[in-house]
Amino acid sequence: MSEKRIVVDPITRIEGHLRIEVVVDENNVVKEAYSGSTLWRGLEQIVKNRDPRDAGFFMQRICGVCTFSHYRAGIVAVEKALGITPPLNAELTRTLMNAALYLHDHIVHFYQLHGLDWVDVVSALSADEKKASDEAFKYVQIPYATGADRLKEVKERVGAFVKKGNLGPFANAYWGHSTYKFTPEQNLIALSHYLECLSVQRTIAQMMAIFGAKNPHPQSLTVGGVTCIMDLLDPARLGEYLSKFKEIEQFVSRAYHADILMAAKAYGNEASVLNDVGVSNLLCYDEFLVGKNDHLFKGGIILSGDISKVYDVDDAKITEEATRSWYKNDAPLHPYDGQTDANYTGLIDGESVGPDGQITHGKIFDTKGKYSWIKAPRYDGMPMQVGPIASIVINYARGNERVVPVVDKFLKDSGLPLSAVFSTLGRTATRMLEATVVSQHTLTAFNSLIENLKTDQETCAKYVIDNNKEYKGYFAGNAPRGALSHWCRIKNGVIENWQAVVPSTWNASPKDAKNQMGSYEACLIGLKIADLSKPLEIIRKIHSYDPCIACAVHVMDTKGNNLSEYKINPNL
Repeated sequence: MSEKRIVVDPITRIEGHLRIEVVVDENNVVKEAYSGSTLWRGLEQIVKNRDPRDAGFFMQRICGVCTFSHYRAGIVAVEKALGITPPLNAELTRTLMNAALYLHDHIVHFYQLHGLDWVDVVSALSADEKKASDEAFKYVQIPYATGADRLKEVKERVGAFVKKGNLGPFANAYWGHSTYKFTPEQNLIALSHYLECLSVQRTIAQMMAIFGAKNPHPQSLTVGGVTCIMDLLDPARLGEYLSKFKEIEQFVSRAYHADILMAAKAYGNEASVLNDVGVSNLLCYDEFLVGKNDHLFKGGIILSGDISKVYDVDDAKITEEATRSWYKNDAPLHPYDGQTDANYTGLIDGESVGPDGQITHGKIFDTKGKYSWIKAPRYDGMPMQVGPIASIVINYARGNERVVPVVDKFLKDSGLPLSAVFSTLGRTATRMLEATVVSQHTLTAFNSLIENLKTDQETCAKYVIDNNKEYKGYFAGNAPRGALSHWCRIKNGVIENWQAVVPSTWNASPKDAKNQMGSYEACLIGLKIADLSKPLEIIRKIHSYDPCIACAVHVMDTKGNNLSEYKINPNL
């Protein structure tokens, strides 16, 4: 049997540095898969011995995309440790900011990052714009930016790049690949929304800044609550959030939802995006407080894809190990006791298929040893898949009245069975469905906030840190990419230990001591690749998770050298 190795490094259109290696047989079917990150996270080390109230500001620097998620996690972990309950106004304000993050993240993920795995831009240039305009009405009653005049403008705008011999932002892709299924007219519809999203995302960023002061890296969260009281008491600021939110809700319902429905119908029989659940154990937490003791999404565990049973999450069962990761301690440790001491062993010499389809010599993963900076989180010894697929499936299985109708309508309109959710197509669809649920119910939180402010204007709880006491606490919630937890120990008034277990750590996990794969690796097994020199199928599957490797790892110098030094004049 003749086996070949394909190396995709880096996986582009993601946050961070990710390398995927697969081994295929003579029929181009994937038999082995390896997911590894090539940069190191150091944030847990950086916050040691610092004031715990500063942790959130450091943690949000883990990533430049989901900054609010880590900011909130860093703040809440300390609040839990100190026994602080923030006022309801603060909790609801955080929900409004979180909604801005989710909508921004999911929309941008599909259009700017993942959409080009489904949309053939070159094909769109041969579309009939009038036919495309009529096509758009098949997926929504009032289409978004798909009039014939608008679509003609899109064709001319992108066509100008082609005439110059350069596709600009659409260059260096696998246009014409056999697994693209949209018609030219469908491609043109999605391309129009791609361009619209460039301005829509600016509006969502402004939504975050209304209560967060800036975006990215908002500044208004503090241990105990929020600091944006003047904005919350200003009707103009509240009205600004409301008007911008309604603008985004229109894009979600008339463009994003419609395009995923169009994709579900076009790709419903495409083998490369179906039947690839990856890890079928699912995990999510309670998320989106929309009223007192009322969460939009409920947490839970599903094992082996069995939606007839949903278990409550027991966080004591979470561990991280480093058997195949570049760290010193391989033992499965609970995050409270986690260690992050680097032990880089490098790549080895090997062969792989090059972009021209020929065998090349270079560096490959040491697949018998350590091959990633990402650890292997496990729940009761099992790998888990997290993300919108977990959130939507678990809440559907729980009979969540805010989720079930949205899922049922999509399945009816698309003609897909529920089982199709457990796939690359399903991961992409559930991300849109999660955005839809958020867009439909964020105003519940907004209205709850307005009502509560009429009788209660508290935004921050009082607290005391006793330097003679030891504390420990954690945040457990969801980020746009899935289940997120931060764990801290506080001693002598400073942080003694901090660990973050992030969504992409769960999904991009390397193999563990039992040789169990993470979900990235597992979803690739059995995949047939049409052209080894153009592995679009691999990229499409991995992109469906919306990888954020910057969350899972951060850079270091393996020789211990300083990367750079800065001197800041505080008087400027």
